[in-house]
Amino acid sequence: MNGRVIVVGGGQAGLAIGHYLQAAGVDYVILDAHDRPGSQWSQRWDSLRLFTPARYSGLPGSQFPSTDPWSHPTKDEVSHYLAGYAQAHNLNVRFSSLVERVQHDGDTFLVDVGGTIEPADRVVIATGPFATPCVPPFAVALEEHIQQLHSESYRNAAQIHGEEVVVVGGGNAGLQIALELASAGKRVHLGERTRARTLPQKVLGRNLYWWFDKTGIVKARPTSPIGRYLRRSEPIIGTTRRQLRNAGVVLHPGALGADAATVSFADGAVVRPDSVIWATGYVTDDRWIDVSGALDSSHTLVTDGGVTPMRGLFTIGRPWQRNRGSALLGFVGEDARQLSELITQNL
Repeated sequence: MNGRVIVVGGGQAGLAIGHYLQAAGVDYVILDAHDRPGSQWSQRWDSLRLFTPARYSGLPGSQFPSTDPWSHPTKDEVSHYLAGYAQAHNLNVRFSSLVERVQHDGDTFLVDVGGTIEPADRVVIATGPFATPCVPPFAVALEEHIQQLHSESYRNAAQIHGEEVVVVGGGNAGLQIALELASAGKRVHLGERTRARTLPQKVLGRNLYWWFDKTGIVKARPTSPIGRYLRRSEPIIGTTRRQLRNAGVVLHPGALGADAATVSFADGAVVRPDSVIWATGYVTDDRWIDVSGALDSSHTLVTDGGVTPMRGLFTIGRPWQRNRGSALLGFVGEDARQLSELITQNL
């Protein structure tokens, strides 16, 4: 089969599309900036576990290994699984290969890997949803003696200075980290700008994702009624505000600002923290994709089901690319299969 495909990103989405491209006999390479497979997961906080049970956490061709299919894998188990997956399927992954720019000269894509230009007929962007950590502008007002970490750099309670901790961000990461710190004896204040719904990991004796699978929620399209509802407010899974309060976490509405020594909240509370953790998510910055007409005004790659306005340029693994499961380890495989078929039909 003629035509070369470059996949940018060797995480779960990149490995899944690589699996199908290899099966189709395509000339492809997966370029990953990390030094080994699965290292993105090994760098997350120590106690992190998947929301999806092992039964729903496998990539195409390999189930997630577990003695209990309903257990929730740790971040290190995910890291080891991805490393083993790349090796078991003999995928063509090139590590320590940071892609600095993707361009198109009118005929061919030109992929800049550390100053070396590699041509490609097709490019798949598989860099995932966690791009650039987002921190509020007022964070710079805090004095240097106050420790500041984005949740991306948080590992465990032992690295947190002092006793008074502010966690800013009401998503899954913020609530989980706040609960862990409070359980470790820290005095924790949590600021939530939006009050997302919380869901238990079990409903009527069944794992939540069993229900999501059987009811079709995990396959909900972004434009469907349930898809629009979920996109407006992603739920918090497994951590409840009752747990937080019982652990001693003080809940506030969103953080409004900071001065040299304090963080202020919308309820009028002012806290003097020893440490601040910004669980404030990420922003997508696709400006390294220097392809005319491919980005919108916010510098985000335009994609419709994985297809961009530039012929031959695709995405995979982005939230809600095709459905609720597009960015989830155990469900990205179906997106990969469909996208691989589209790519191979046009090579």
